[in-house]
Amino acid sequence: MHSITPRLTGLPFPGSGNLATRWRPLLTLATLGVWLGQSEARADWPDFRGPAGDGHAPAAATGTPAGYPVRWSETHNVRWKTAIHDRGWSTPVVLGDQVWVTTATEDGHDFFAVGLDATTGEVRFDEKLFHTDDPEPLGNGASMNCYATPSSFIEPGRVYVHFGSFGTACLDTATGRTIWKRNDLPCRHYRGPASSVVSCENLLILTMDGADLQYHVALDKPTGRTVWKTDRSVIWNDEHIPGQMARDGDLRKAHSTPLIVSAHGRPLMISAGAKAAYGYDPRDGRELWMVQYPDWSVAPRPLFDGTLAFIVTGLNKREMWAIKTDGKGDVTESAVVWKLRSRVGKYASPLLVDGLIYTAAEESFVSCVDAANGEVVWTERIGGKYAASPIYADGRLYFFSQEGTTTVLKPGRTFEPLATNTLEDGFMASPAASGRAFFLRTKTHLYRVEADLKAARASAPVRPVGRQAVAAVE
Repeated sequence: MHSITPRLTGLPFPGSGNLATRWRPLLTLATLGVWLGQSEARADWPDFRGPAGDGHAPAAATGTPAGYPVRWSETHNVRWKTAIHDRGWSTPVVLGDQVWVTTATEDGHDFFAVGLDATTGEVRFDEKLFHTDDPEPLGNGASMNCYATPSSFIEPGRVYVHFGSFGTACLDTATGRTIWKRNDLPCRHYRGPASSVVSCENLLILTMDGADLQYHVALDKPTGRTVWKTDRSVIWNDEHIPGQMARDGDLRKAHSTPLIVSAHGRPLMISAGAKAAYGYDPRDGRELWMVQYPDWSVAPRPLFDGTLAFIVTGLNKREMWAIKTDGKGDVTESAVVWKLRSRVGKYASPLLVDGLIYTAAEESFVSCVDAANGEVVWTERIGGKYAASPIYADGRLYFFSQEGTTTVLKPGRTFEPLATNTLEDGFMASPAASGRAFFLRTKTHLYRVEADLKAARASAPVRPVGRQAVAAVE
């Protein structure tokens, strides 16, 4: 379906070529400014995994460390803490002086967008957007998922919130007024929606990988009208597989969020679904290639290093594959460069820093993997289970556990822990970073975590780590 022709701007896409790996901090700021139409780059967090979609926090415009904290607690380096009603695992999105999150009642009847003042933590807007009389229960996924897991996308003047088939809406960030709504996009998520929205020029792209239907749909940002819709093309062949999970449609579900990059001179949307990963043209929804695998319920977002895509195959076998992205059609036999079959994170998205991939497994392990060949550099047990995705900031790796502990590591070929920090409730939502502050959402509250920079500078020297200098801000 191609009811509207997208406006093509010819803008570059994040993650383009070798520069994406060598100069990630500069590209992050530059592409954010271009994509959001701002005259100056801003150190904000527009969607689930940040400005480039890869979990890298923006660097300071001067190239010096931004000053993100290393240590915090309930009584140290917390600028504010605000309770968020009901339940939501969506990542905070941050632009200027605003932070937005979504939440929903635990029974799935009512769905809300909450806007806060980034400086004070005061709730500015609390908008009930959708209601459903008879939501499908989350079943045995209730301990992991909820009805407000998909993260939003924010740009100047607008925030786009999404609850899967329960509804998608565009709000005016100055007034909280609803500009448009859609609640007519069918999908039986079964154990709850999870895939977050992604933005491509004037399009808002949604991922609907349910037990009954599996497709991407692109909406026109100003109006919410459908621009294109593309069904997943993999052949299921699961009609005769025994077991309740096959009968219920579990084997066709997925929860991953696509990643849009520039590859081989064109925009590419890398998307992992049940039984296959795909490359699409995000401007019109055309499928470019497909790689098949025998797995389902994939959750982590893909990575891209300028040449290879790195995807997690799903929940059951839980492998990480490196895939060449220049093929056409079914490239299962020709595009897979390597496979990692052990201790791959099944919920948290991985991080790619200086040619090394870091993946946090639910069972307390963090592994460092060489992106070139898939060899494990080190694997260490740091404690906890991991659903929230880690971030890379000021030359450090931050991992957020379901138990509420954040473990800070130095990146590199040697395991080197730097700090552990604990807040009162566990992390299911992935973090956001802006300026020199972390916006951390626990199961009950949203925190702004930020160091007293004046005091820290007086006692903490700057030391180099990798390609970024690290400020040891306490």
